[in-house]
Amino acid sequence: MGKHQERTIMSKKPVKASAVEDQLHSVTASADSELKSKCDVCLGNNGCQTVRARTKLMNILIEKGKPQEAHSIFNSLKEEGHKPTLVTYTTLVSALTRQKRYKSIISLISDVEENGMKPDSILFNAMINAFSESGNVKEAMKLFQKMKKSGCKPTTSTFNTLMKGYGNIGKAEESSKLLELILQDENVKPNDRTYNILIRAWCNKKNIKEAWNVVSRMVASGMYPDVVTYNTIARAYAQTGETYMAEQIILEMQNNKVAPNERTCGIIVTGYCKEGNTMEALRFVYRMKELGVQPNLVVFNSLIKGFLDVTDTDGVDEALTLMEEFGVKPDVITFSTIMNAWSSAGLMDKCQEIFDDMVKAGIEPDTHAFSILAKGYVRAGEPGEAESLLDSMSKFGVHPNVVIFTTIISGWCTAGKMEHATRVYEKMCEIGVSPNLTTYETLIWGYGEAKQPWKAEELLQIMEEKGISSERSTMQLVADAWHAIGLLSEARRFVKNVDRGVASNGTDEIPAEGLEKISKKQNLNASYSNVLQIPGIAMIDQNGSSSAKTRSQMVLKKYDSSSVFLAQASVFGVPPVVICWKQLTRRDRMHGQFATSCKLVFIN
Repeated sequence: MGKHQERTIMSKKPVKASAVEDQLHSVTASADSELKSKCDVCLGNNGCQTVRARTKLMNILIEKGKPQEAHSIFNSLKEEGHKPTLVTYTTLVSALTRQKRYKSIISLISDVEENGMKPDSILFNAMINAFSESGNVKEAMKLFQKMKKSGCKPTTSTFNTLMKGYGNIGKAEESSKLLELILQDENVKPNDRTYNILIRAWCNKKNIKEAWNVVSRMVASGMYPDVVTYNTIARAYAQTGETYMAEQIILEMQNNKVAPNERTCGIIVTGYCKEGNTMEALRFVYRMKELGVQPNLVVFNSLIKGFLDVTDTDGVDEALTLMEEFGVKPDVITFSTIMNAWSSAGLMDKCQEIFDDMVKAGIEPDTHAFSILAKGYVRAGEPGEAESLLDSMSKFGVHPNVVIFTTIISGWCTAGKMEHATRVYEKMCEIGVSPNLTTYETLIWGYGEAKQPWKAEELLQIMEEKGISSERSTMQLVADAWHAIGLLSEARRFVKNVDRGVASNGTDEIPAEGLEKISKKQNLNASYSNVLQIPGIAMIDQNGSSSAKTRSQMVLKKYDSSSVFLAQASVFGVPPVVICWKQLTRRDRMHGQFATSCKLVFIN
């Protein structure tokens, strides 16, 4: 068996996760007995068993999402006097790529050569792929030239990787030039993947005409477009608002004896939904049966979201009924989509019920589901409920991220309880979640509202210590905080330098337009939140009750409610106004119509 074949098999062979710890112990034990300062087996180039075992373990760790540990194992190999093989170096490139440590990859060529080895095409291709995927095609091309100079012949895979890299950064013309280079090279030939990559490059630029020209060249070369080819062009049509053209591609596929798949249909359904053409999307779902394609979760989740976006609850009903008929069970995305609709309508009781139904159905909530709940509770003025979600997340083994923490902090700031906001911030730091600019700006705004500008300014120092740069908006918030308590001299230090984004101790006169800007903001009693656009919309006189639940059934239950909503334009301190149902625009009817609509029930 050749080295290349051996390497491919090694990287693809499945290994049970439970075996990782056992291998670590056995590898460590063998290392203690076998090694001195240098490994005699490695020096003799006879193939060290320890190196092979560690390389295999590196692959396992990378597959398990632990590239840092794989990198550590590589370092330990060298420290213990072993000589990594080309396979080991190629595996290391994969680990470094996952960690986005691209600078470390550049030096590996010289490291390999110092160990008396010559880089092969697989190692070069892995390195070229790393830089192409990162968008640094310039560095990838340097490696390509070095590869040729070293006498290592580029493969079709090499060219494909470079073409993909150029396509990803919007340089389809450069991808086309590489195709010409392939055609001029006697040692390599383009394959179907080559043409599909170039078609995608042109589609990324929304140049569908040129993409079809590549299809023509593909056919002229003796190859035929496959389902990947057609799906790529169909997606381009859908992204440009021409989903009807994407559907017409199915006829072309059938003429060329290429069967559309779930992905083809998902592209078309999603496209129609994004265009707001949900009835066409529903029609196509029914058409999928005649095409011999079973609708999947992606299709149904897109359809449900499409109906929710246009507040068509009857459509949601039909989509859920179809989902049940096809035997497709909802997932966390299905539940989260409907949760988000209730949350946006300000109906957190219903949102929480959907969440509870999801858990009862045996579906584990993810970070996004908890984020929807947190955002909804903050919108509803219940930051305590939002904070209690942190304990719930812990029970489900879900780790809160910076968005959830910042959302909760925003809720406490809006409520004027900065001691609670600070407590959440401290907890965030304790568990290793790094605050970002939005987190600090939310706290700064909160201290401004609480008339504690000195604490708002102290956060600038903390930001600097954390390596987070202030922006113009940050300085303006601190200036607003000082102005709110009437200390214009303190506000001057910040407003004077807002354009530069840096606080100053200067005492120059504050620009008139700057003071006017602050004055207007204070008079409007502006409410700041980069995290949430709090709509201040709450429903009154809501009634609702859950009807009998049927086993293994998922339906939408109707609820009666008042058609009067309280719309509170709190952002600019405008007094609340009462809006009648009929006065709501189509977009605003999301809040109203959904107040009479749905609860997802899924009982095993």
